[in-house]
Amino acid sequence: MTFPATTALSEITSETELRELLGEVHPRAATKDRPRLHPRDREWLAASPFCLIATSDAEGNCDVSPKGDPPGFALVLDDTTIAIPERPGNRRADGYRNILANPHVGLIFLVPGRGETLRVNGRARLVRDAPFFDRMVVKGHRPVLAVVVEIEQIFFHCAKAFLRSSLWKPETWNPDALPSHARLVKDVQEVKESVEELETYYGAAYLEKLYKS
Repeated sequence: MTFPATTALSEITSETELRELLGEVHPRAATKDRPRLHPRDREWLAASPFCLIATSDAEGNCDVSPKGDPPGFALVLDDTTIAIPERPGNRRADGYRNILANPHVGLIFLVPGRGETLRVNGRARLVRDAPFFDRMVVKGHRPVLAVVVEIEQIFFHCAKAFLRSSLWKPETWNPDALPSHARLVKDVQEVKESVEELETYYGAAYLEKLYKS
């Protein structure tokens, strides 16, 4: 990575330097990870409607993809295995192609209004179909596929990032500070549709196709 010559950077290049700057890990943080689901983890997954899945390909190129469904969408198969359904989307499959090359994944599960998150690291497989798909039906639709994750590490992450950002405080929200999604797409991509056509696409019709190909 290169930077402009006028930019003065004091780069950290070793773990020793990093530890000198940050200090040693707090004992409670150092011992909080575990290799299998605790009943409290199961409760969190049952309440969570949203997660982020981080992947990388064989060369280390990274991707993070959001996944969401009704609370409990991440299905617990046993104490060390969960499954996440895939619904119809844009078909890029960046993260899934990464999994085929490199099975290591990292996940963060959110519960709206809660500052803590549940972090899961493990190895993933893509499954075309399985009997448990019947337990992942939403509005009459089975998943397109499922990501089955074998848990290697799981722990709760503290709320400081959410507290600093005031993420869950509605009085801090300002969605109108940015253009509509249709306007953003038109501005940053070469698309043939007009803004008006994109507004229609991302409106009611978009909602109707959440579970349809």
